[in-house]
Amino acid sequence: MKKLSIKDLMSIEAYNEQRPAIRQAMMEHKKSRRLPLGPNAMLHFEDYMVMRYQVLELIRVEKISGEAALLEELEAYNPLIPDGKNLKVTFMLEFPDEPERKIRLGQLIGIEELISIQIDGFDPVYPIANEDLARSTDEKTSAVHFLRFEFEDDMIAAAKKGAAWTVRSEHQNYQYSTDFLPTEISNSLLRDFA
Repeated sequence: MKKLSIKDLMSIEAYNEQRPAIRQAMMEHKKSRRLPLGPNAMLHFEDYMVMRYQVLELIRVEKISGEAALLEELEAYNPLIPDGKNLKVTFMLEFPDEPERKIRLGQLIGIEELISIQIDGFDPVYPIANEDLARSTDEKTSAVHFLRFEFEDDMIAAAKKGAAWTVRSEHQNYQYSTDFLPTEISNSLLRDFA
């Protein structure tokens, strides 16, 4: 998958002019990149379009300019774009009530390593979690984790031929499964495979 470069960005002024249309297109795109897992977890599948939007928004809000500063942002965001044989996910635990969130995050330590994606006919794929820094402690897990799922060529080929996908949380305190990926989502994810 294509990575971001400076030529993929635009000035703050140009972005502000186009922002309503870009934002609307991104909201539509993200619908095919989000997958709920049970009542309190969401997988956000990242890609080039999502990361470009995130960088443009960051540039706008932080008023970032200059090649060195822009390259620094690209260096931070490009690793979140799939490489052709993987899926990259922002995994979010969503507990709106703060007292409940504190309790539940304490009960879900290690959940980031127990999320799996399985292509029918193959073993589940577990993520490489939080490569940039640890996000769990002995007391609690984070509400946000960054996951990378690596797939073998035969798994990708089967998925492209229509094999079913299953996404699971196997944590003892959060056991949920999405046994049917909507076609819109599976088609979007297939584009992440080169």
